[in-house]
Amino acid sequence: MGQRISALAALLLIMPARQQAQQPLAPIDWKQVDAGLGKSGALQPDGAYKVGMLRSDLHVTIGGVAVKPALALGSWVAFKPVSDTEAMLMGDLVLLESEVGPVLGKLQDGAIEQTALHNHVLHESPRVMYMHIGGHGTLAKLAVAIHAALALTQTPLGASSPAVSAGAFGVDTAQIAQILGYHGKVNGGVYQVGVPRAEKITADGIDVPPSMGLATAINFQPTGSGKAAITGDFVLIGNEVNPVIRALRDDGIAITALHSHMLTDSPHLFFMHYWANDDALRLAHGLRAALDKMNVKKL
Repeated sequence: MGQRISALAALLLIMPARQQAQQPLAPIDWKQVDAGLGKSGALQPDGAYKVGMLRSDLHVTIGGVAVKPALALGSWVAFKPVSDTEAMLMGDLVLLESEVGPVLGKLQDGAIEQTALHNHVLHESPRVMYMHIGGHGTLAKLAVAIHAALALTQTPLGASSPAVSAGAFGVDTAQIAQILGYHGKVNGGVYQVGVPRAEKITADGIDVPPSMGLATAINFQPTGSGKAAITGDFVLIGNEVNPVIRALRDDGIAITALHSHMLTDSPHLFFMHYWANDDALRLAHGLRAALDKMNVKKL
């Protein structure tokens, strides 16, 4: 009997803590991020606050294609509140090889961790690297640390360039969306589609929303005569990797990188980057075949 009373007492002690944990977080002043970074972001539908920073200062070519920044040169950072005072940070910084060492050092000084460093594409000129980052802390501290690192690059932090209107686009985005089964939007002359996974993803035990780099990214940049250059990354669990490789290769889509972006994700994810420049609708069918091999969220 005494043991039962003790167990009940312990449960009563735990319940208030659980109830408190379920309380909504205090309203977030996202202007702290804008002020620290020197650039404004946007609150995403899934609750993350994301800031995009296109490397419009870079002039990169791949196989004769002049790469628009929105196709493959977009740095970004995203924040998710985890308490009334702290947030989780994730991001991906687009860097020249000469910028990697200084930026890494400055991020380490600011307690921002590196979770991956690698290529996304092949045969590009100049060479571009991608540094994935993570951190925890106050919004102001995280934003200031990121700004200090980006100050060692030529990353533009001013207002973004006006988006190219969908009416001036060079491929049939409506038909691409129909083939893929997912709709996107035109941004900076690139048709961008995001496809979230169906299962919940966590890092350090915290739910990570799709907008923090966990949605499969599909980007089309028109290259003339109904063709498009495509790139992005498929977000995969281990047993999906090789079926997706085979599906992409069957339609002439090259695999350019395969790696992880995070250290403590569950389930552990692999990110497969790709490239092709061919008939846009044919490529859309190849991408659809690859999506069919994955556990993606159904619309």
